[in-house]
Amino acid sequence: MEHIVECFPKVPSPCHCLNIRRASQAVTQFYENILAPSGLKLTQYSLLRHLEMAEPVVTISELANFMRIDRTTLNRKMKPLIEAGLIEVATGKDPRCRQIMLTDAGRSALSAALKLWDNAQTLLQEYLGETELAQFKHIIAKLEALTP
Repeated sequence: MEHIVECFPKVPSPCHCLNIRRASQAVTQFYENILAPSGLKLTQYSLLRHLEMAEPVVTISELANFMRIDRTTLNRKMKPLIEAGLIEVATGKDPRCRQIMLTDAGRSALSAALKLWDNAQTLLQEYLGETELAQFKHIIAKLEALTP
């Protein structure tokens, strides 16, 4: 394995998309490592956090729009959280609209993970510095504006 790493050092690609994906993977792994003691994956933490911000109850469609992901992806990400008892899904007034809510266990897990996430935020901010972090946020906003 070391031979492969030596042959293919971590150098930027001429492809901007590939570089952004690599950066995304590195940042995701950074957060995953820090969140590991909570037992939550970064995507699970994000789902719980968005759900908390949208409380008290929200439909699957509303949460998917809020998180900017499609409903099928959201449904797939919800399954382990439902099985772990961290979120509940109930039928609303309209039986076609399922509503999602945090459980007490979900609030507790989110509270514990929030401290770890705050630590990751601080470490990344210290690593990049204020100037680069501001530039990063500006670039992200520009990139997100590429699509409606």
